[in-house]
Amino acid sequence: MALTRAIWHPDCSFDSALALICETAADALRVERVNVWHYDRGAQRLRCIHAYSASTRAHAGADTLETLSLEGDDYVNGFEGVRALDAADVRLHPSTASSLSELRSYLERHRIHALLDAPVRVEGELLGVICHECTAGPRIWSHDEITFAGSMGDFVAMAYEIVRRRRAEKEVQHLLLHDATTGLPNRDYLVELLRQRLAAPRAAGDVLAVVHVRIDPSGGVALPDDAPTADEVMGQVALRLRQLSSNLTHLARVRADGFAFVLEGNTAQRNAVRLAERCIAAVRGLQWDLKDLLPGATVGIAYAGAAADRGARVLMRQAESAAERAREHDKFGYQVFDLEHHQALLDRLRLERALRDAPAHGEFELHYQPEYDATTHTWVAAEALLRWRHQGRLRAAAEFIEVLESSGQILSLGRWVLHQACADAARWPSSPNRHARTVRVNVSARQFEDAALATDVGDALAASGLAPARLCLEITETTLMRNLDHALGVLQQLKAVGVQVALDDFGTGYGSLVYLKRLPVDVIKIDRSFVDGLPGTPADIAIVKAVFGLAESLGLEVVAEGVERAAQHRALQAIGVQRMQGWLFAKAMDQASLCGLLGQN
Repeated sequence: MALTRAIWHPDCSFDSALALICETAADALRVERVNVWHYDRGAQRLRCIHAYSASTRAHAGADTLETLSLEGDDYVNGFEGVRALDAADVRLHPSTASSLSELRSYLERHRIHALLDAPVRVEGELLGVICHECTAGPRIWSHDEITFAGSMGDFVAMAYEIVRRRRAEKEVQHLLLHDATTGLPNRDYLVELLRQRLAAPRAAGDVLAVVHVRIDPSGGVALPDDAPTADEVMGQVALRLRQLSSNLTHLARVRADGFAFVLEGNTAQRNAVRLAERCIAAVRGLQWDLKDLLPGATVGIAYAGAAADRGARVLMRQAESAAERAREHDKFGYQVFDLEHHQALLDRLRLERALRDAPAHGEFELHYQPEYDATTHTWVAAEALLRWRHQGRLRAAAEFIEVLESSGQILSLGRWVLHQACADAARWPSSPNRHARTVRVNVSARQFEDAALATDVGDALAASGLAPARLCLEITETTLMRNLDHALGVLQQLKAVGVQVALDDFGTGYGSLVYLKRLPVDVIKIDRSFVDGLPGTPADIAIVKAVFGLAESLGLEVVAEGVERAAQHRALQAIGVQRMQGWLFAKAMDQASLCGLLGQN
């Protein structure tokens, strides 16, 4: 038990564990030498990883440890079905008497007369051997000694398993605190580092600074099909930014499109500005096969002064806020956070906390905006829209969705929306022709990147009993085009569940029309920005006609969003668009009002 506790102690390393095991075995068995060997099955050899001499109470240095070839030797076969190989006389035992030159030479060189060797097995696989070697002369081993030697093999196996488990735990911890794409530490890691630095006393004149680097992977321009993905761009930027970090400059990827440095020391204030300039120069200097690709980079700087000493997350938000302001002025540039914007940041943090508390208070609800079919003159679908009823006011999602995205709440709330929308739709009345109406649910970029999306959709359908064909997931064009290969994989998973997929806000992103033939989508929703100009803007008419013609040739439904005037309605019908959504037909309404409206058709 004492040996077990010692081996499992957090401060006990693998080599320390082997040293304790060897000393314990030598004392208990009264042998002169105890060695631990690692067995390499592929190379058919034993490599000594720890050697102990009882007479001198010394552990051999790593440079003196031996390696023995077992090729063509029967030594290892002697461990089959036994707890320990007990050779009372190595000259007579079958496993050692017939051994080839290297093992025989080892036994002779060290004057070993008797052996009690125990296999080290983990999950049935032979990893090594612990050898108890007697040099005084031949020796007959008792049953208790053989049993004890076998237990020493188990202890070495335990040491192996502890090392494996600790390595696995480190890998898991690494994954939790590092970004999978770039290998850099992530936001959680940097926040914890900031907390430690802010809590520690700082010498007079020392400054703590955060430098937030926000990247626009596409550079704000439409890119061709062969352009690098956003993750590929961020990976290249990460390689450049790594070269700017040091012992006093810590780098992490803190958002999908952003990195951050933490600087400390009495020169951090001026070094932060220099670092911002170097970051911009590094991104500008990236060379791409695609000549039109020039990612943008804006940098925000925040210092841990009197106004900033409110916590790690506040300091991070201050730097992000400054980067946002820099982005408003130029594709490349930097800004330093100032007190004028501090109150706005605090208001945002209060909003974030209120949103975190909203689910527990039941403040979120879904409203639905119907979709009209001009051919059948019926409501055929409805889009689920998130609303927040807070302090006596009903807020539309546009007022707070960005906060949900940046704070990470969008994943849990997105699951709630899926479940609630499916449950509501399952209770909708059927249309006069018994056609089941579709519920359309928006999927955020964060949800689409989440590996559990298809599982979440399946769970929502199962819980509500809604037929999969009645659920349509709306995904923006920009989200799909960020990484086409990933998008194709996710869409295939969703199609396997049986749900429909709509390409939302079509025409506002930077995707190519040619992608439509590859993407397994069912519906195209024409963005309201193209509907606004109907019927008086020839360019908008041409675009809508082109989209409708393309969709019709591919067998896709087309829905026009933002239809507010009768003239728009007539223009769309003249083009051929029959599915429409907008205030001309109905505004968003709660579940009870929607059921009443649908019951009239």
